[in-house]
Amino acid sequence: MKQKSIQEWTPIDNISDDGIIKLKNQKYVKIMKIVPINYNLKSDLEKNAILNSYKIFLKTCNFNIQILVQSKKEDLQYHISNIQKNIQKPQNQYLKSIAEEYLEYIQKINLSKKSSTKEFYIIIENEKNNEKNFIQTEEIIKNELREKFFKIKECLARCGNSVIEISNKKETIKVLYSFFNTRKNLYYS
Repeated sequence: MKQKSIQEWTPIDNISDDGIIKLKNQKYVKIMKIVPINYNLKSDLEKNAILNSYKIFLKTCNFNIQILVQSKKEDLQYHISNIQKNIQKPQNQYLKSIAEEYLEYIQKINLSKKSSTKEFYIIIENEKNNEKNFIQTEEIIKNELREKFFKIKECLARCGNSVIEISNKKETIKVLYSFFNTRKNLYYS
């Protein structure tokens, strides 16, 4: 049995310069990155407002979305070396002891490999139009995806989140690389 190459295996046909992905089944996909707020740090009143805004977001987006959460283990060695440099600077003994305790804590986390970051993405695709004699050009499809992007961006901004458009081929390839190579860090550029 012949093994498939990665190009044969993936459903991707092409990635355009604007970052929109054309799939082999003739659908188009757009990826956006979400920078979330820290919900736990909000007051009860703020939490209720955020939840109400999120409900509006879900009701407003009358199209399919896919939410992807990607966890990655982090190496804290750079952070540790910065702390070590700062401990060497002259300061009062109390601050130095706190910094040393913090350094010890960070080193334990790094050794146990329990440090991780999470990245959040929303993926949208074009919907097929079932009307007879209706031909959707690639430009119409891309415009529909951009409209959906702006709708999501506006709704999530009400919740306090930022939405970053993945708007070029290089960024899209970088994100796809991180999806397909989950064991590697996202240092590919």
